[in-house]
Amino acid sequence: MDSEGEALADVAYGLFEVFLNKELRKQGHSLFELVETNTEFFAEFTDIFASFSIDYPFLGDALIDEYGSENAIYNLFSEGEGVIPTKTTKIFWILLDAPGYDPGCADAEKAGKWLIFLEPDQTDELWKKIRDATAAGELGISAKVSTAKQNPDSRDERMVIYVFTSDWEDEEDVMRIREMLRNLGVTDRIGYKRNIETFQGEYSEKGKKVTYYTA
Repeated sequence: MDSEGEALADVAYGLFEVFLNKELRKQGHSLFELVETNTEFFAEFTDIFASFSIDYPFLGDALIDEYGSENAIYNLFSEGEGVIPTKTTKIFWILLDAPGYDPGCADAEKAGKWLIFLEPDQTDELWKKIRDATAAGELGISAKVSTAKQNPDSRDERMVIYVFTSDWEDEEDVMRIREMLRNLGVTDRIGYKRNIETFQGEYSEKGKKVTYYTA
């Protein structure tokens, strides 16, 4: 497959992962729970892939062209692709929203996130703790983690976890989440960045601070 086809397959993979997670949740499952408990879910997977291919036929075709079969795609997921950061090479980020959170109804400019930079060998374990707390509704509105897929925007070899809050002005909630992160093992000082700085393309440079809180 040429580079353009591979790029389309990567986009299709990322969109299908979102679709797969959404449909599994409707059935009372979570992809990460199925993978981490070695639970077989091929029947559910094939039904969901069929629905995805009906709704987005060119994306379904791109996935089959790239990976050869539904079984090959299923094996990627069951081996940790899209679940374990250091084993994920098809997408740049793994994202999990808290129960009841609807990104379409949120005020994105009011949101912000704690940024946790980690060495790769530290990332999987902490991500699991943060992901589980987010899924339980105990942390922020959502969380995401960078993966082993090489990102041209990365400045070094570290990985990063974002823990989002709904309102950067709600200092009590922002610091509640910071304390929860401390309880999960994040004891070093970390920074909190408002989405408005991200949207404006403002990033940390020598002599320029873009973190709104530090704790």
